[in-house]
Amino acid sequence: MLIDVHSHYWEYPEHFSDDFKSQAARARGDGVAVDLTVRWEEYHAGAKEAGKTVVFGGKAHLSGLWVPDRVVANYVARHPDKLIGFLSLDPSRPGWQDEMIEGHQDLKLKGIKLLPMYAGFYPNDRRFDYLWEYATKHGLPVLLHTGTTFVAQAVLDCTVPRLIDEVASRFPDVKIVMAHLSHPYEGECVVTIRKHPNVYADCSALHYRPYQLYHSLMLLQEYGVWHKLLFGSDYPFTTVTASLVGMRSLNDMLEGTRLPRLNMEKMEQMFERDTLGILGLGL
Repeated sequence: MLIDVHSHYWEYPEHFSDDFKSQAARARGDGVAVDLTVRWEEYHAGAKEAGKTVVFGGKAHLSGLWVPDRVVANYVARHPDKLIGFLSLDPSRPGWQDEMIEGHQDLKLKGIKLLPMYAGFYPNDRRFDYLWEYATKHGLPVLLHTGTTFVAQAVLDCTVPRLIDEVASRFPDVKIVMAHLSHPYEGECVVTIRKHPNVYADCSALHYRPYQLYHSLMLLQEYGVWHKLLFGSDYPFTTVTASLVGMRSLNDMLEGTRLPRLNMEKMEQMFERDTLGILGLGL
């Protein structure tokens, strides 16, 4: 069963600052306002192959994004047979410990989403050890944004995969997922997931840069860690169907060359991976 491990829920424009919205428009290059509306009907129409979907909001005061966990929990409650909700934390803000406990114990959310770069904190900062201790004690998987961004004030240094190397060394039992294969730091991502048994990556929001994705997956293939990659879409930025079509056609651009081919059997195994079992989310 295909699991989408990476999708978003928010209410647009309520959960975004004016600065975030203007920077999102700038990143498009045409100055047009970006509509980030999330609609279940739209997601479901583009996710026919998905059995279940992990969904989260996001909290990053620095960048102007703040989605209360209760909003995500209410969305999940409307589609409980399809959605698995994660809480979000910005540990740079007061009260994050209480939010984590409420999101997990009261709202029954099943994992944690972090945005270190957008919030401007280092995930390996020992001031946040309670987060990793709590995740260990309660078996909560942690999915982090890693990689690039369009937000000017987001700190790139907070997002590099080598930070997770230290976290995983100190908290080896936490299931950690680095989003987006950490592009453009894929090399660091691959060697980090290879090193740590409980650290994984997802392939969300990469198919529309096909050569970069081909190169990233070839790194993954040459290091022998296809089994450490999980499928994700990054809806509403793209869909499950578009992601599958894009990934399944990557070898097509190699026609007429002697470049090595991606192992499509390994890719299909990734699409059907027991992601829920791997992350301890067997429901």
